[in-house]
Amino acid sequence: MTANNAIPTIDLSAMRNGSVSDRRKVAQAIDEACTEIGFFMVVGHGVPADLIDTTRQRAIDFFALPDAEKMKVERPPAKISRGYNCIGDRSLAYSMGETAPPDIQEAFAFGPEGVEVLMGKVDKTIAQMYAPNIWPEHPHDFKKVMQTYHTAMSGVAANVMHAMALALDLDENYFADKFDRKASVGRIIRYPTVTQQPLPGQLRAAAHTDYGCITFVRGDDTPGGLQVKARHGGDWIDVHIPPDAFVCNIGDTMMRWSNDHWVSNLHRVAVPPPDAAPSDRISLVFFHNPNPDTLVRCFDSCIGTGAKYPPITSGEYYLGKLMKAGHSRLDAKAEDALLGADARQPQAAH
Repeated sequence: MTANNAIPTIDLSAMRNGSVSDRRKVAQAIDEACTEIGFFMVVGHGVPADLIDTTRQRAIDFFALPDAEKMKVERPPAKISRGYNCIGDRSLAYSMGETAPPDIQEAFAFGPEGVEVLMGKVDKTIAQMYAPNIWPEHPHDFKKVMQTYHTAMSGVAANVMHAMALALDLDENYFADKFDRKASVGRIIRYPTVTQQPLPGQLRAAAHTDYGCITFVRGDDTPGGLQVKARHGGDWIDVHIPPDAFVCNIGDTMMRWSNDHWVSNLHRVAVPPPDAAPSDRISLVFFHNPNPDTLVRCFDSCIGTGAKYPPITSGEYYLGKLMKAGHSRLDAKAEDALLGADARQPQAAH
């Protein structure tokens, strides 16, 4: 099975400037993809190619810095999605209730800027979704480029959310007030060349489902890349992302919201086969997350014979999964995001 006959490609152009009829066609295509496999490619997204290229290059530049320089912006002890995490610092398997060796990757994560004031408006735990960013001094324009990319991807995600609302028989603007204080996360990842035999069960990223609403990925098409679990037969599908596309998948939050009408599917990043040419792999990832105090309860249009999940805030659910992966502990919980939180609070101006 190949990605081309399993994961559809959807043109988003109509969501920016198309008719109502054209937008509904996009919505129908997204509904079919999310029902069948939970993944689809998007083209016509409007993100400039040079911005994608520049963001990828700045990721390469950052990861090429000496370890001591990168560790100056190490993520906090709570393991929230801010700053740098080194190779061996997390295992995604734990988010699935399983144990596995650390993933073979290093990464840098960042959220929206200027939202620290919102921390005081929500519960102390889920406020950690708004934690301040930690920016390196080098590359010199790293912060600017990453912020620009975050803004551009937020725009793409908003268009997809409009289509998803239509697909769920909701008002096209249904999600607007649930993402007006969004806690979306950008993450750049380097999967280094694998130079020695991995530990048993070790991958570049263990099999997992994502935690939030939608994820967008632009990853290098190299051996040892993204794989998606086939819904029928259980094979792993190699995903080859075209140069002008992102691969998009829904996460657990959207699956819960839709009462399992849409599937948050297993995926992983494999280890390259032994005969593959040695190469790093760079991936640009954008996790689109609602306001952290948004109560995720089954849409009326999806309730069927009854809701399968109890209501939960998006922030509590997301952090509960994130803490397990970050701390590599099956008993980690959302409240662990508070570790050292006082030191991360923005200081009042004097």
